[in-house]
Amino acid sequence: MHDESKQGGITHRLESIGRNTVKGIEEVGYAGSLFGESLFWLFAGPKYKQPVRIGSVFAQMMEVGVRAVPIVGVLAATVGVMLAIQGIYTLRIFGAETRVTLGIALSITREFASLITGILVAGRSGSALAARLGTMTINQEIDALKVMGINPVRFLVVPSLIAMLIMVPALTFFADLTGLLAAGLYVSADLDISLAAYFDDVIEALKVDDVMHGLAKSAIFAVLITLIGVANGATVKGGAEGVGRVTTRAVVQSIAAIIVTDMIFAFITTRH
Repeated sequence: MHDESKQGGITHRLESIGRNTVKGIEEVGYAGSLFGESLFWLFAGPKYKQPVRIGSVFAQMMEVGVRAVPIVGVLAATVGVMLAIQGIYTLRIFGAETRVTLGIALSITREFASLITGILVAGRSGSALAARLGTMTINQEIDALKVMGINPVRFLVVPSLIAMLIMVPALTFFADLTGLLAAGLYVSADLDISLAAYFDDVIEALKVDDVMHGLAKSAIFAVLITLIGVANGATVKGGAEGVGRVTTRAVVQSIAAIIVTDMIFAFITTRH
Protein backbone atom coordinates (compact mmCIF):
# COMPACT_ATOMS: atom_id res chain seq x y z
CA MET A 1 0.00 0.00 0.00
CA HIS A 2 2.83 2.35 0.93
CA ASP A 3 4.66 1.60 -2.34
CA GLU A 4 1.50 2.24 -4.35
CA SER A 5 0.90 5.63 -2.70
CA LYS A 6 4.57 6.52 -3.25
CA GLN A 7 4.32 5.60 -6.93
CA GLY A 8 1.09 7.58 -7.21
CA GLY A 9 2.81 10.63 -5.72
CA ILE A 10 5.70 10.34 -8.16
CA THR A 11 3.29 9.93 -11.07
CA HIS A 12 1.33 12.98 -9.94
CA ARG A 13 4.50 15.09 -9.76
CA LEU A 14 5.65 13.92 -13.19
CA GLU A 15 2.24 14.75 -14.64
CA SER A 16 2.38 18.19 -13.03
CA ILE A 17 5.85 18.81 -14.47
CA GLY A 18 4.64 17.68 -17.89
CA ARG A 19 1.57 19.93 -17.81
CA ASN A 20 3.60 22.94 -16.71
CA THR A 21 6.20 22.27 -19.42
CA VAL A 22 3.54 22.06 -22.13
CA LYS A 23 1.88 25.20 -20.77
CA GLY A 24 5.21 27.05 -20.84
CA ILE A 25 5.88 26.00 -24.44
CA GLU A 26 2.37 27.13 -25.43
CA GLU A 27 2.97 30.55 -23.83
CA VAL A 28 6.28 30.96 -25.65
CA GLY A 29 4.57 30.03 -28.92
CA TYR A 30 1.75 32.47 -28.24
CA ALA A 31 4.24 35.27 -27.53
CA GLY A 32 6.05 34.46 -30.78
CA SER A 33 2.81 34.57 -32.75
CA LEU A 34 1.97 37.93 -31.13
CA PHE A 35 5.32 39.32 -32.27
CA GLY A 36 4.79 38.05 -35.81
CA GLU A 37 1.25 39.43 -35.95
CA SER A 38 2.46 42.78 -34.58
CA LEU A 39 5.05 43.06 -37.35
CA PHE A 40 2.39 42.16 -39.92
CA TRP A 41 0.01 44.93 -38.80
CA LEU A 42 2.84 47.42 -38.45
CA PHE A 43 3.80 47.09 -42.11
CA ALA A 44 0.61 45.80 -43.75
CA GLY A 45 -1.95 47.73 -41.70
CA PRO A 46 -2.33 50.63 -44.17
CA LYS A 47 -3.01 48.16 -46.98
CA TYR A 48 -5.99 46.74 -45.04
CA LYS A 49 -7.24 50.22 -44.06
CA GLN A 50 -6.19 49.55 -40.44
CA PRO A 51 -2.98 51.52 -39.87
CA VAL A 52 -1.39 51.77 -36.44
CA ARG A 53 -2.67 54.86 -34.66
CA ILE A 54 0.15 57.39 -34.18
CA GLY A 55 -1.72 59.01 -31.30
CA SER A 56 -1.72 55.73 -29.37
CA VAL A 57 2.00 55.31 -29.98
CA PHE A 58 2.78 58.78 -28.60
CA ALA A 59 0.50 58.18 -25.61
CA GLN A 60 2.36 54.97 -24.82
CA MET A 61 5.73 56.67 -25.33
CA MET A 62 4.72 59.31 -22.80
CA GLU A 63 3.67 56.65 -20.30
CA VAL A 64 6.59 54.27 -20.85
CA GLY A 65 9.38 56.78 -21.33
CA VAL A 66 8.83 60.39 -20.34
CA ARG A 67 7.14 59.64 -17.02
CA ALA A 68 9.88 57.16 -16.13
CA VAL A 69 12.72 59.69 -16.59
CA PRO A 70 12.91 60.85 -12.93
CA ILE A 71 13.13 57.37 -11.38
CA VAL A 72 15.53 56.14 -14.09
CA GLY A 73 17.76 59.16 -13.43
CA VAL A 74 17.78 58.56 -9.67
CA LEU A 75 18.57 54.85 -9.99
CA ALA A 76 21.24 55.38 -12.68
CA ALA A 77 22.95 58.05 -10.58
CA THR A 78 22.85 55.78 -7.52
CA VAL A 79 24.36 52.86 -9.45
CA GLY A 80 27.06 55.13 -10.90
CA VAL A 81 28.10 56.40 -7.45
CA MET A 82 28.00 52.84 -6.06
CA LEU A 83 30.32 51.61 -8.84
CA ALA A 84 32.69 54.52 -8.17
CA ILE A 85 32.78 53.81 -4.42
CA GLN A 86 33.37 50.08 -4.82
CA GLY A 87 35.82 50.54 -7.71
CA ILE A 88 38.00 53.02 -5.83
CA TYR A 89 37.87 50.90 -2.65
CA THR A 90 38.94 47.76 -4.55
CA LEU A 91 41.63 49.33 -6.76
CA ARG A 92 43.16 51.25 -3.85
CA ILE A 93 44.46 47.90 -2.57
CA PHE A 94 46.68 47.75 -5.67
CA GLY A 95 47.44 51.47 -5.77
CA ALA A 96 45.55 51.73 -9.09
CA GLU A 97 42.51 53.77 -8.06
CA THR A 98 43.09 56.21 -10.94
CA ARG A 99 42.10 53.40 -13.34
CA VAL A 100 38.62 53.22 -11.88
CA THR A 101 37.20 55.21 -14.79
CA LEU A 102 37.65 52.29 -17.20
CA GLY A 103 35.63 49.92 -15.04
CA ILE A 104 32.90 52.49 -14.42
CA ALA A 105 32.55 53.40 -18.11
CA LEU A 106 32.34 49.79 -19.34
CA SER A 107 30.11 48.57 -16.49
CA ILE A 108 27.53 51.32 -16.94
CA THR A 109 27.33 51.35 -20.74
CA ARG A 110 27.55 47.60 -21.34
CA GLU A 111 25.60 46.25 -18.38
CA PHE A 112 24.05 48.32 -15.65
CA ALA A 113 22.24 51.07 -17.59
CA SER A 114 20.32 48.63 -19.80
CA LEU A 115 19.72 46.17 -16.94
CA ILE A 116 18.40 48.76 -14.46
CA THR A 117 16.25 50.40 -17.14
CA GLY A 118 14.82 47.06 -18.29
CA ILE A 119 13.94 45.94 -14.77
CA LEU A 120 12.39 49.31 -13.96
CA VAL A 121 10.27 49.39 -17.13
CA ALA A 122 9.20 45.77 -16.53
CA GLY A 123 7.99 46.63 -13.04
CA ARG A 124 6.38 49.88 -14.06
CA SER A 125 5.04 49.52 -17.62
CA GLY A 126 5.06 45.75 -18.11
CA SER A 127 2.80 45.29 -15.09
CA ALA A 128 0.50 48.10 -16.26
CA LEU A 129 0.23 46.50 -19.71
CA ALA A 130 -0.63 43.10 -18.25
CA ALA A 131 -3.21 44.64 -15.90
CA ARG A 132 -4.82 46.67 -18.71
CA LEU A 133 -5.07 43.71 -21.09
CA GLY A 134 -6.23 41.44 -18.27
CA THR A 135 -9.00 43.84 -17.25
CA MET A 136 -10.13 44.25 -20.85
CA THR A 137 -10.18 40.48 -21.30
CA ILE A 138 -12.25 39.96 -18.14
CA ASN A 139 -14.69 42.70 -19.19
CA GLN A 140 -14.96 41.15 -22.68
CA GLU A 141 -13.70 44.36 -24.27
CA ILE A 142 -11.31 42.32 -26.45
CA ASP A 143 -14.27 40.34 -27.81
CA ALA A 144 -16.12 43.63 -28.43
CA LEU A 145 -13.19 44.91 -30.51
CA LYS A 146 -13.30 41.75 -32.64
CA VAL A 147 -17.06 42.14 -33.16
CA MET A 148 -16.50 45.73 -34.36
CA GLY A 149 -13.95 44.48 -36.88
CA ILE A 150 -10.95 45.95 -35.03
CA ASN A 151 -7.96 43.65 -34.69
CA PRO A 152 -6.90 43.68 -30.99
CA VAL A 153 -3.22 43.14 -31.77
CA ARG A 154 -3.12 46.10 -34.15
CA PHE A 155 -5.18 48.27 -31.79
CA LEU A 156 -3.56 47.40 -28.44
CA VAL A 157 -0.26 45.56 -28.84
CA VAL A 158 1.53 47.30 -31.73
CA PRO A 159 1.45 50.83 -30.20
CA SER A 160 2.90 49.48 -26.95
CA LEU A 161 5.58 47.52 -28.80
CA ILE A 162 6.67 50.52 -30.89
CA ALA A 163 6.71 52.77 -27.82
CA MET A 164 8.82 50.27 -25.90
CA LEU A 165 11.27 49.83 -28.79
CA ILE A 166 11.79 53.60 -28.97
CA MET A 167 11.72 54.61 -25.33
CA VAL A 168 13.61 51.77 -23.57
CA PRO A 169 16.83 52.38 -25.60
CA ALA A 170 16.30 56.15 -25.13
CA LEU A 171 15.98 55.67 -21.37
CA THR A 172 19.06 53.44 -21.43
CA PHE A 173 21.10 56.15 -23.14
CA PHE A 174 19.83 58.66 -20.59
CA ALA A 175 20.87 56.24 -17.83
CA ASP A 176 24.35 56.00 -19.44
CA LEU A 177 24.81 59.76 -19.27
CA THR A 178 23.35 60.14 -15.78
CA GLY A 179 25.33 57.24 -14.32
CA LEU A 180 28.61 58.43 -15.82
CA LEU A 181 28.03 61.99 -14.61
CA ALA A 182 27.15 60.92 -11.05
CA ALA A 183 30.16 58.59 -10.92
CA GLY A 184 32.36 61.39 -12.27
CA LEU A 185 31.25 63.78 -9.55
CA TYR A 186 32.18 61.25 -6.87
CA VAL A 187 35.49 60.29 -8.51
CA SER A 188 36.54 63.92 -8.97
CA ALA A 189 35.77 64.66 -5.29
CA ASP A 190 37.42 61.50 -3.93
CA LEU A 191 40.54 61.40 -6.13
CA ASP A 192 40.83 65.18 -6.50
CA ILE A 193 40.80 65.19 -10.30
CA SER A 194 38.79 67.50 -12.54
CA LEU A 195 35.55 66.42 -14.12
CA ALA A 196 37.01 67.28 -17.54
CA ALA A 197 39.91 64.88 -16.96
CA TYR A 198 37.45 62.19 -15.87
CA PHE A 199 35.38 62.52 -19.05
CA ASP A 200 38.55 62.52 -21.17
CA ASP A 201 39.34 59.13 -19.63
CA VAL A 202 35.77 57.95 -20.26
CA ILE A 203 35.90 58.95 -23.93
CA GLU A 204 39.27 57.24 -24.30
CA ALA A 205 38.03 54.06 -22.61
CA LEU A 206 34.74 53.71 -24.48
CA LYS A 207 34.09 52.66 -28.05
CA VAL A 208 30.87 53.07 -30.02
CA ASP A 209 30.42 49.28 -29.80
CA ASP A 210 30.27 49.48 -26.00
CA VAL A 211 27.38 51.94 -26.08
CA MET A 212 25.61 50.03 -28.88
CA HIS A 213 26.00 46.81 -26.86
CA GLY A 214 23.81 48.24 -24.11
CA LEU A 215 21.31 49.81 -26.51
CA ALA A 216 20.90 46.57 -28.48
CA LYS A 217 20.18 44.67 -25.28
CA SER A 218 17.65 47.28 -24.22
CA ALA A 219 15.76 46.82 -27.51
CA ILE A 220 15.57 43.07 -26.86
CA PHE A 221 14.37 43.78 -23.31
CA ALA A 222 11.66 46.07 -24.73
CA VAL A 223 10.29 43.26 -26.92
CA LEU A 224 10.39 40.76 -24.04
CA ILE A 225 8.58 43.09 -21.63
CA THR A 226 5.82 43.83 -24.14
CA LEU A 227 5.23 40.24 -25.24
CA ILE A 228 5.28 38.82 -21.70
CA GLY A 229 2.91 41.52 -20.45
CA VAL A 230 0.46 41.01 -23.32
CA ALA A 231 0.64 37.19 -23.19
CA ASN A 232 -0.16 37.17 -19.48
CA GLY A 233 -2.91 39.77 -19.76
CA ALA A 234 -4.61 37.99 -22.65
CA THR A 235 -4.74 34.62 -20.86
CA VAL A 236 -6.20 35.88 -17.57
CA LYS A 237 -8.81 33.80 -15.73
CA GLY A 238 -10.70 34.33 -12.51
CA GLY A 239 -11.86 37.92 -12.35
CA ALA A 240 -10.08 40.62 -10.37
CA GLU A 241 -7.94 38.11 -8.47
CA GLY A 242 -6.83 36.67 -11.79
CA VAL A 243 -5.76 40.12 -13.00
CA GLY A 244 -3.64 40.53 -9.87
CA ARG A 245 -2.03 37.14 -10.40
CA VAL A 246 -1.14 37.72 -14.07
CA THR A 247 0.20 41.19 -13.27
CA THR A 248 2.59 39.80 -10.67
CA ARG A 249 3.46 36.89 -12.96
CA ALA A 250 4.23 39.24 -15.85
CA VAL A 251 6.67 41.26 -13.72
CA VAL A 252 8.44 38.17 -12.38
CA GLN A 253 8.70 36.58 -15.82
CA SER A 254 9.89 39.82 -17.44
CA ILE A 255 12.66 40.39 -14.88
CA ALA A 256 13.75 36.75 -15.09
CA ALA A 257 13.79 36.90 -18.90
CA ILE A 258 15.77 40.16 -18.85
CA ILE A 259 18.46 38.78 -16.52
CA VAL A 260 18.81 35.48 -18.41
CA THR A 261 18.91 37.29 -21.78
CA ASP A 262 21.51 39.70 -20.40
CA MET A 263 23.72 36.79 -19.35
CA ILE A 264 23.38 35.05 -22.74
CA PHE A 265 23.98 38.30 -24.65
CA ALA A 266 27.11 39.07 -22.58
CA PHE A 267 28.44 35.54 -23.08
CA ILE A 268 27.93 35.60 -26.85
CA THR A 269 29.34 39.10 -27.43
CA THR A 270 32.50 38.50 -25.37
CA ARG A 271 33.53 35.28 -27.09
CA HIS A 272 35.46 36.92 -29.94
